[in-house]
Amino acid sequence: MHSKVARSPKILTLLTALALAALFLPARAADPETPPPPATPAPVSAPAPTAAKEVPSPALENSLVKVFSTIRFPDPYKPWTKQAPTEVTGSGVVIDGKRILTNAHVVNYAGQIQVQANQAGDKVSATVESIAIGIDLAVLKLDDESFFDTHPPIAREKRLPEIKDAVMVYGYPTGGSTLSITKGIVSRIEFSVYHSSLAGLRIQIDAAINPGNSGGPAIVDGKMIGLAFSRLGEAENIGYIIPCEEIDLFLDALTHGAYQGKPASFDETQTLENPALRVYLKLDKSVEGVIIHQPADTDPDYPLKEWDVITRIGDVPIDDQGMIKINRELRVRFNYMIQKLAQNGKVPLTIVRAGQEMKVELPVHNKRATIIPELEGAYPSYFVYGPIVFSEATTEYVGGFLRGTKAAGLVFMMSFVGNPLLTRGGDKPAFEGERLVVVSSPFFPHKLAQGYGNPMGQVVDTVNGIPIKNLNHLVEVLRDAKDEFITIAFKTRGGETMVFRRTEILAATEEIMTDNGVRMQGSPDTLATWAKKEK
Repeated sequence: MHSKVARSPKILTLLTALALAALFLPARAADPETPPPPATPAPVSAPAPTAAKEVPSPALENSLVKVFSTIRFPDPYKPWTKQAPTEVTGSGVVIDGKRILTNAHVVNYAGQIQVQANQAGDKVSATVESIAIGIDLAVLKLDDESFFDTHPPIAREKRLPEIKDAVMVYGYPTGGSTLSITKGIVSRIEFSVYHSSLAGLRIQIDAAINPGNSGGPAIVDGKMIGLAFSRLGEAENIGYIIPCEEIDLFLDALTHGAYQGKPASFDETQTLENPALRVYLKLDKSVEGVIIHQPADTDPDYPLKEWDVITRIGDVPIDDQGMIKINRELRVRFNYMIQKLAQNGKVPLTIVRAGQEMKVELPVHNKRATIIPELEGAYPSYFVYGPIVFSEATTEYVGGFLRGTKAAGLVFMMSFVGNPLLTRGGDKPAFEGERLVVVSSPFFPHKLAQGYGNPMGQVVDTVNGIPIKNLNHLVEVLRDAKDEFITIAFKTRGGETMVFRRTEILAATEEIMTDNGVRMQGSPDTLATWAKKEK
């Protein structure tokens, strides 16, 4: 039986498609009131009594708001439409400049936003002024700025708190409609991953944080030390705060225009703890630092090479675990200093290479280019061609493979046939503009698809023998085709090549769209490309 499956392209395609169809009916994005990674939604019990001496302040409470959002998430598996509206609530604080600060996941994809002050009976309409998905921050502007005449900005602490500092978290979590205040202590401060490849300082506290707390302030000695944004799944009383240092980086960037992210290095490193490793590299006992395992760039002019040991960033020494000391109690990853030292896109490093110490200037970037990017608040691009819907692969699309009880079998099947959605997930583009073009959905019902396996989840390799670079390139190839037939081949083992008469598939597209309630043949970008067709 195994040999029959291995020799049958159609069976492999059909099995994958059936698993995909079962898994993605319906596809749904995560509830924005559930904290984003690394937290996973789970009940959080109330914290044990602490020694916190904080007393709720009426003046501070006057700077808090409850945020109401009506959100329509994208549907990566039906990119021509959006998911049904979802009503969510969160928290926010008044900051300088007549603005409201909250979490990005509270207002991302929101079509309508309102805020309500503490103890107020009315709501004020708001819009997103700036948003940073990666660091989970957003700034709102109000339609009626007279609101700020009676609601002053909250005071923010510039310094990081101390471990064991008493902390109070204000917000509007589930379980009631009025302001909630929980107590705890600062448990830990780390430089950790927030979202995808973006990292930053993160404060851990043991005060209860629940859905709805997102965007609410954490207070120490009457000042905000950060914004609640997440909690750790099954663990009790582990919540996370975005510290004011990260918030200020975001707000400062807005004074110079749109937020473009934070400078970062994407070189892969490993620790220098193993004795044999030190001997292999012929390092003196006095040398401490972190090893470059894989440089971010293989260009000969790139300043870092494999086996380089970074010993200092700026003037700050790095230990054998890749950590630096901020103060007597606090050690964090050396990468933290990049956002503090970066000037003109470079950071000074001291390295040891082949036993010789040298100084280099490391280029840093705001984003790591990947062949499967995130939507980052956008809706997916798509193009309908006859019974097929093409889109570009995103992490939101691939993320669906990992959900549900059938995920393991689906992942195995896709790996077995070499689907690039799995095999190239973390790759950088091989050339400028490279993206994976995927068939986002099952076939629309039509006789043109008769006899073909369901192509959902398949990555396009060629159209009429032309290798496809990205979605707009695919549209160009289809637009300019003159041949009698359109042939579509996919990047999987055991797949099948689909052949359609070009005139038939063009003639059927409008009818298929009408039958399936699809208003537009493509997203604005693909339609602009399609419209350039020679007359």
